[in-house]
Amino acid sequence: MLEIAKPSERVIVALDCDHDRALELADSLSGHAKWMKVGMTLFYACGPSVVSELKDRGYDVFLDLKLHDIPHQVRGAARSASLTGADLLSVHSLGGAEMIAAAREGVEEAARDRDERTKLVAITVLTSMDADSLAQVGIERNVSEEVSQLAAMAYDSGSDGVVCSPKEASAMRLVLDDEALVVTPGVRPAGSALGDQRRVATPSDAVRSGASHIVVGRPITGASNPVAAFDAIAAELSS
Repeated sequence: MLEIAKPSERVIVALDCDHDRALELADSLSGHAKWMKVGMTLFYACGPSVVSELKDRGYDVFLDLKLHDIPHQVRGAARSASLTGADLLSVHSLGGAEMIAAAREGVEEAARDRDERTKLVAITVLTSMDADSLAQVGIERNVSEEVSQLAAMAYDSGSDGVVCSPKEASAMRLVLDDEALVVTPGVRPAGSALGDQRRVATPSDAVRSGASHIVVGRPITGASNPVAAFDAIAAELSS
């Protein structure tokens, strides 16, 4: 598991914004946050350089690209993503066991040119989805069963953990071992707007349920005082 020295290091700030705003937020949160998430919005706009800019500011970076393609492509993509300096990389578990294994091969290969290996987490069921959403794409299992099935397969195939909603975090600690990363988006402080998230929990509930890390975006980045918003979440996790 990625080392966690204090509660604030469990919080990954999602920078789903443009380049200038991302660096502004990173600079303002220096000394408070340890982790930043670079998702598709920011990465597609800026490319690998944004990871380097965040690493230069002392941050650990979760590169949330949700890789999902044939194994050959994912192996190469995982290697390239790792070489940006990312500490954590996401892949889609729906790509299957062979694809997950290929991603692991890619980051292992990149590790020969780095001090450490990029960790992999496998997306299970997006936090914007529910049972009706799954049924629309032909999946008849309920959400918790689908998450558990995908999580076990991905972990056995080489991922270091999973991404799931806080609602399934406790089940992950039964399906996976204590060392597995359990990263939970869909985290909303009490009273926050849900936006497009459906399966949500508060920060403290997510961690109590078994999350190793929580991903929080708009409640921090959209706040009038992002530092105060971040510190309030960290304080909640400390209580």
